Amino acid sequence: MSRENEPTKQFHFEILRYDASNDAQPRFQSYALEASGGISVLEALLKIQEEQDPSLAFRYACRGAICGSCAMAINSRLDLACRVLLKSLPAGRVVLEPLPNYDVIKDLVLDMDPFWEKYERVRPWLQAEVVEGGERRMSEDEREKIDQYVNCILCGLCYGACPVLASNEKFTGPAALAKLYRFLADAREERDGETLEQEDGTEGVWGCHTITRCIQVCPRNVRPTDGIEGVRRKLLVHKFKKVMGSGR
Repeated sequence: MSRENEPTKQFHFEILRYDASNDAQPRFQSYALEASGGISVLEALLKIQEEQDPSLAFRYACRGAICGSCAMAINSRLDLACRVLLKSLPAGRVVLEPLPNYDVIKDLVLDMDPFWEKYERVRPWLQAEVVEGGERRMSEDEREKIDQYVNCILCGLCYGACPVLASNEKFTGPAALAKLYRFLADAREERDGETLEQEDGTEGVWGCHTITRCIQVCPRNVRPTDGIEGVRRKLLVHKFKKVMGSGR
């Protein structure tokens, strides 16, 4: 039996509604949906939008936990709506809210600009001189060191889960810092210490309290806290070399 053909039941949805351009306060709106427990929360949202309320706003793209667009809070748990099945939620009650630590544009649609601005700030690309032949090769062992960080899909769940960002919105955040480590640990990387020095402070790597909420919510098993610890080590080595090089 396919998951769509599983027996149907009544699900009760409570969705936090808010339009930043019109509403003074957010409010919960209720929806009842008869659906198979084998469908995902995202599929249920699409049914509600199509059959009951076309004004409901949320993001999605791939529907297969690849793009990360449908990140939200589902019964207070941060996850991708496309990978959570209705039958996994107790008592048929589904409470949907936007991720914490973001401003809301409308309903479950977030303003991702701060996330992307911080991501861009760490220069998340390989900085190396062009070599003859056009390829810079790396060994399997070297690749394995950065594999988990390459797997990040930039869904923003870790940013929403981070307790530091809840109190310090200037903190760079786990996604960007883990991606910085992905390149610092790349054997082909040749960047200078400018990006490292930029993150030397409580708004950068020293702001992380190693609570590991980012690890707990990652749908791709990335461990951002480990990456942040790696950046800290790289930074300390850089500072030591800088001091020794200056003769102090």
